[in-house]
Amino acid sequence: MSTKDFVEKDYYKVLGVPKDATEAEIKKAYRKLAREFHPDANKGDASAEERFKEISEANDILGDAKKRKEYDEARALFGNGGFRPGPGGGGSFNFDLGDLFGGQPQGAGQAGGFGGGLGDVFGGLFNRGAGPGAGTRTQPRRGQDIESEVTLSFTEAVDGATVPLRMSSQAPCKACSGTGDKNGTPRVCPTCVGTGQVSRGSGGGFSLTDPCADCKGRGLIAETPCEVCKGSGRARSSRTMQVRIPAGVSDGQRIRLRGKGAPGERGGPGGDLYVVVHVGSHPVFGRKDDNLTVTVPVTFAEAALGAEIKVPTLNGPSVTLKLPPGTPNGRTMRARGKGAVRKDGTRGDLLVTVEVAVPTELSEKAREALEMYREATESQDPRSALFESAKGA
Repeated sequence: MSTKDFVEKDYYKVLGVPKDATEAEIKKAYRKLAREFHPDANKGDASAEERFKEISEANDILGDAKKRKEYDEARALFGNGGFRPGPGGGGSFNFDLGDLFGGQPQGAGQAGGFGGGLGDVFGGLFNRGAGPGAGTRTQPRRGQDIESEVTLSFTEAVDGATVPLRMSSQAPCKACSGTGDKNGTPRVCPTCVGTGQVSRGSGGGFSLTDPCADCKGRGLIAETPCEVCKGSGRARSSRTMQVRIPAGVSDGQRIRLRGKGAPGERGGPGGDLYVVVHVGSHPVFGRKDDNLTVTVPVTFAEAALGAEIKVPTLNGPSVTLKLPPGTPNGRTMRARGKGAVRKDGTRGDLLVTVEVAVPTELSEKAREALEMYREATESQDPRSALFESAKGA
C-alpha cells in the first residue's frame, strides 16, 4: 500500500466507528465485521474476501496507537489532497498527493505498511533549497508485513501450541547477495548519489523528495543485472518457521509477531508477522471468553434430592460438584480455575450447566416408584400459576 493510499483511505468509515472512538469500540467493531466477512464464512465470495482485507487493514492502523496517531496527523495535514499552512500562512495551495508521495508502493499484500514512515515524507517536504541528493542519507528499508493463518484444535488453543508455518516473501536475492548485480559489484547511482532519493523545488522555498527514478530508490545501479532478481536485489523466498501460539487464544484472533515478517533491505528491520488463528470445536466442551463450558446430565432424583456429581475437565482430573436439593434444570454452577488460560497466566472457570435426563425406558420397579410419586404429588400442580397469570393479563 502506498503512502498516498494510506492518507486517502478513511479507516474509520471502513470499521463504521467515529473518529473519537475508543480502543475498545474499535476492537469490538473489528471483531463483529471480521466474523461477518471472514473467508471461512463466505466460501467463494470474492467481494467478502476483499471486504475482510479492508477491515483487517483498517484494524491494523486504528488498533495500533502509534499508527493511528500518525494516520490522524497525516489526514489532518493532507486532508482532501490539499496542504494547509499553519497560522499566519495566507491562503492554501493544492498539489497532487501522487507527486508528493511518488506513488512508491512498499509491497503488495503488506498489512498496514506505509513506506519508511511519514517522518521521511515530512523531512523531504520542508528540506528548503536542497539540490539532488543533498541533505539526505540512504535509508534502510523495513521488510514487508506478512499475514498467515493457522488452525488449532480446541485443546491447543486453550493450552497453547508451537506450530510450523511456511511463508513466502521478498528477501535479499541469494544469487547476487542482494546487490542486484550479477557480479556483486553495483555502482552508486550518479543521479541521487546513492541516497535513493531526489529533491525537486515546488515553489515558495519548499522542496519535495521523490524516490530516484534511475535506481528505483535503491541508490545502486547494477552494471550487469542479476538474472534471478532482474537487478532489484530482491527475490521470492520461502521458509518454514516454528511459531508459538500463546495459551488462551480465541477463534479469529490476530496475533502480531514483531520482526518475524519479510527481511529488511540495507540493514533495515524485518516486517511483522500476523497470524490469524482458527480454532476447532470440541465434542464435550465449549468456550465463553476465558471460561470453558460443559453440559452435564443428572437424574431427576439427583436434582430433586441433591447429590454429589463428578464433572470432567479439559486435560485434567475430574472435579466433584455438590447439587443442592431442588436443583432446577438448566442451572449453571462454577468450578473455579478449570477454564482457559488468561493473559496474566491465571485460568478462567468451568461453567457446568445441569440438564435433567428423562429416561426413555423404565424397569418395572422404577415405573411403580414413579406411579407412587405421582399419587403422592397429585395435589401439586406446577402449571396453576401459569393459568392464573394468563387470566389476569
